[in-house]
Amino acid sequence: MPDRGFTPTQLAARAAYLLRGNDLGTMTSAAPRLYPHMWSWDAAFVAVGLAPLSVERAVVELDTLLSAQWKNGMIPHIVFANGIDGYFPGPARWAVSDLAAHAPLGVETSGITQPPVHAIAVQRILENSRRHGRSTRAVAEEFLDRRWADLVRWHRWLAHARDLDGNGRIALYHGWESGMDNSPRWDLAYANVSAGEVPLFRREDLNHVADPAERPTDGEYARYLWLLEEMKVARYEDDALAKTMSFAVEDVFVSAVFSLACEVLANIGEEHSRPNADVRELYGWAERFRHGVVATTDPRSGAAKDFDLRSGRWLTTDTLAMFAPLLCGGLDRQAERALIRTFEGPKFCGHPDLRYAVPPSTSPVSGAFRPREYWRGPVWPVMTWLFSWAFARRGWAERSNMLRAEGLRQASDGSFAEYYEPFTGEPLGSMQQSWTAAAVLDWLG
Repeated sequence: MPDRGFTPTQLAARAAYLLRGNDLGTMTSAAPRLYPHMWSWDAAFVAVGLAPLSVERAVVELDTLLSAQWKNGMIPHIVFANGIDGYFPGPARWAVSDLAAHAPLGVETSGITQPPVHAIAVQRILENSRRHGRSTRAVAEEFLDRRWADLVRWHRWLAHARDLDGNGRIALYHGWESGMDNSPRWDLAYANVSAGEVPLFRREDLNHVADPAERPTDGEYARYLWLLEEMKVARYEDDALAKTMSFAVEDVFVSAVFSLACEVLANIGEEHSRPNADVRELYGWAERFRHGVVATTDPRSGAAKDFDLRSGRWLTTDTLAMFAPLLCGGLDRQAERALIRTFEGPKFCGHPDLRYAVPPSTSPVSGAFRPREYWRGPVWPVMTWLFSWAFARRGWAERSNMLRAEGLRQASDGSFAEYYEPFTGEPLGSMQQSWTAAAVLDWLG
């Protein structure tokens, strides 16, 4: 069935208009109704989309995020916009200003983090700046001068505070830190979280989504909030969290993203004459976490898996996380080919009933698959973008271009949805999502 959507020129114009509409001045709301603040990895992807439009505005986006960096180096997963309500849990529930010694002054944030994709945004900003005049290039290079130490400090915190056993894998204390909040990846880990009495709450997300079945359940939300209470008891201290949190998992996908981001930042450091010690450290982390990811994989299929630190069990799921090694590399050729075949085959992109040949968040042949429920089945355009970008970086141009073409076909309806039903292509979740528009702008850039 042919798509009758917007032309590329129209789509680019609509995406640019959306980002302007979601612009709060120095930050872009992730989505105007459901997510009215700045989210960490959203902001990185938004900067990727802004860079072809305005390098200067893309720099402002990352500057705002990095201005909320914690004193220990953590970049928080939410930076709250002043005077804007309508999201739960808000600053009062996190209470980081009162409890966390490392929280930034003068800005409200959450107390957890998100996947470290920011070096990719810096790279895209620098690349786009080269297409412009001297003054635009100077803006990008001055940003790198100003923020290099902050970016390295962010990576150093992840490498030290979150690699608990020194095995090259990032530990998370909340499913929200993975970015894939209710993925089947976390079902067993959450099942072992015994939620105590959680202070009364009223969810805001259900006010902005037509079908509550698209969102996590109230039971899941109670566990999410219980973990927040555990963090508050630990006063968000890294050492205390490692010892006391009920939920503690090694996330193989975030670890692969981190390895990739370290290599990207090291490449930037070499090109722009950053301190040799920083560059060496970044390359060292890239290698350590690449080995950490590969150590989780099945030797035949190449599929990666997470690890539950509390139960001591591997978490094997047919989700996007199994393809972590395709982002960071490191597999032997035979295992890598097998993993690519799975990615492109009937368990994922090549499933015969898919509307578009892009990766669903959970395999349609998995018992945990739910085609409309958040990270349990729907297609997320920003994940299609990430794999397309990573494949291009690895020299797999044909595979990258195929994902780009299919991703643009999916986005041609102009809704810029948060995620899509994989069989029908129906837009789901939040509409007018900034990072979906950003992915489209980069693809069309």
